[in-house]
Parts: sequence; C-alpha cells; structure tokens
Amino acid sequence: MFPSPNQESGIAKNIRIIEWLKADILSSAAALFKAMVKGSEERILDALASLIISTYVLGRRLGINFSRLDIKVESKLRESIDENHQVERWYGDLSELLQYRSDKK
Repeated sequence: MFPSPNQESGIAKNIRIIEWLKADILSSAAALFKAMVKGSEERILDALASLIISTYVLGRRLGINFSRLDIKVESKLRESIDENHQVERWYGDLSELLQYRSDKK
C-alpha cells in the first residue's frame, strides 16, 4: 500500500520541522556564543532558553515524549555525579541541578 496524500504530506511536514529544529538549535548555539562574547545576560538567557525548548520539541518530533526526556536527563545527571564529572567535582553543579529538578516536582 502507498501512503495517502495526507499521510505523505504529514511525513514531509515532520521532516521539514525536524530540519528546521536542527537549524534552530545551531542558530541558538551561535547566538549563545555571541552573547557570551558581548556579556549580555539577557541574550545569554534567551539563547539558553531557545536551546532547551528546541531540544525538547525535536525530541518530541523524533518520538520521545517530554517526560521520557526528563527521566533520561535525571539519569544522566546521576550517572555523571556517580562518575565524579569534573564540573561536579569542582562546583557541585550537577548535584545542584538534580536537586533543583527534584524540588520542582
């Protein structure tokens, strides 16, 4: 069986949005780096927020729901803490982020 025209356009639409999200992530990363050079906290915050949003939406378009991504993020945090990641060892940022995420629940 061949896909119906509606299914085919849905598939093409999903491919287009995935490509757009990938480009948006790259654009947001570039904006973050530029903002860091300029020292603009508001632009840094905006770029970081855009990266996070685009990452979640890209995951959803790839068939991963938000809660599953959250679970994986927390798992990766625990794993990095257990492995004594350098950022954790020097600053304790990973434990702090894990605690922050736990407090929000």
